[in-house]
Amino acid sequence: MTLHESQPGFLLLEDGTLFRGRIRARDGAAVNDVAVAEVVFTTNMTGYQEVFTDPSYSGQIVVMTAPQIGNYGINAEDPESQRPQVTGVVVRELSRSYSNWRATGDLESWLASAQVPVLAGVDTRRLTRHLRSIGVMRGVIGAGDMPTPVAIDALAACPSMEGLDLASRVTTRERYTWGDPRAARHIVAYDYGIKRNILRLFSEHDCRVTVVPADTSAADALGLRPDGVFLSNGPGDPDAIDYAPDAVRDLATSGTPVFGICLGHQLLGLSFGGSTMKLPYGHRGGNHPVKELRSGRVLITSQNHGFAVEGDVGGVSGASELDVTHVNLNDGTIEGIRHRDLPVFGVQYHPEAAPGPHDAVPHFDEFLASIESH
Repeated sequence: MTLHESQPGFLLLEDGTLFRGRIRARDGAAVNDVAVAEVVFTTNMTGYQEVFTDPSYSGQIVVMTAPQIGNYGINAEDPESQRPQVTGVVVRELSRSYSNWRATGDLESWLASAQVPVLAGVDTRRLTRHLRSIGVMRGVIGAGDMPTPVAIDALAACPSMEGLDLASRVTTRERYTWGDPRAARHIVAYDYGIKRNILRLFSEHDCRVTVVPADTSAADALGLRPDGVFLSNGPGDPDAIDYAPDAVRDLATSGTPVFGICLGHQLLGLSFGGSTMKLPYGHRGGNHPVKELRSGRVLITSQNHGFAVEGDVGGVSGASELDVTHVNLNDGTIEGIRHRDLPVFGVQYHPEAAPGPHDAVPHFDEFLASIESH
């Protein structure tokens, strides 16, 4: 796909705030082409390819707070799914050159080939401060000095993230396997938007994984005779995934060890009577401090979520069977839960750390230890 010289572009937020930048036209792009979605920001300094291919970012325009993006290009090893999942990207500076021994191309062309627009030259510091003050909101990216009527109408028609079941859009349609078929342990992983590095880590821990669609019944999953069940990350509103809680509860009460992260963690909370809430601007980045309550240890974690399980250090609201194990040190929200009697636990952050720090990787060992003891 050919990219032409950059032209004026804009990001219009639903509160009427306008941010101007530069956008490059693509061959075949119509004048009124726009990208509309919820606008969020991430504080990751590196790992932009992993961010853009993370299915948890489906349905979102992502603002990168790092001042320059694209300087090490793209490669075939880092993507967390088959293609970019974001609706659009907003950056301060998009690097026109790249240098890395693994690089196979430039970021801008790679995003353009996936029809993902990049608005560059934006004051992302001002934009991030605005989103932190007002909260994340819907926005539209388009070409031109001012939003067109088409852009304004598209923004007005964009649905709120609340009430959206996006897991059913990004999940696999067919069951598939990952890892050595002779591995010692068998994990069934529910794909609500699973990242490849999760599968890589299970493989490194001598596990073979059967990945199943999000709406797989508990009976079908248990029929695969797993040693443990994993509930993956994913996008959208956990309350909208109304087919999941009954299945998750049946899996948990079967006695099979269950481990959930991000959306999977939220579904565990819902399955045992808890509720979830939408955060003002979410947690997205690789530097979020989380306290482990039992030991007092602080983990620096990778996070990407806009919803959280309701409650605090004292417990999960409405879920007396669950104990809180971890809390976020920035805002006190729940970051980890564990069932008091069953081998079931979840964490809100991303222990697979792609990108991000590796402080929480031992949760995979914790899950496998639970499998061995049961």
